[in-house]
Amino acid sequence: MSDELEKTAEAETPLGAKVPLDPARAGDASRIPLPGVIAIGLYMLVLAAVITFGALGGHVPKVFLVLAPLFITASFGLLRMFRWAWALTLAAVFLLMSYNLWLFFLEKQAPGAVQGVLNLVFFLYLVREDVRRRLR
Repeated sequence: MSDELEKTAEAETPLGAKVPLDPARAGDASRIPLPGVIAIGLYMLVLAAVITFGALGGHVPKVFLVLAPLFITASFGLLRMFRWAWALTLAAVFLLMSYNLWLFFLEKQAPGAVQGVLNLVFFLYLVREDVRRRLR
């Protein structure tokens, strides 16, 4: 009975590959990154570029150059849906959120509040159950 059900749930393509008609059976669909994860990965790449150009231009301390490779690694790992990259990205956005909110509360810099809230939103998105469930 279940063999007949599986045969009816698959369709032959012109190239001879079997394609499941039921999206719940598509086991590889859970490996596609969520749109929010893609946005956070791109955000990490932009942060790495901003830190690199800021350090080379003298606007950011040179010690921040240590963070750029970590952000790039976290970005590409997150786009591949690795659990270690999720943890690295989670730590990065939490530390950036703390630093930017500290800048806002201590030195009253408005960009610190905007970046702090943006990083808080990213942090809250990354700790969601459906995001964690898709990681490998």
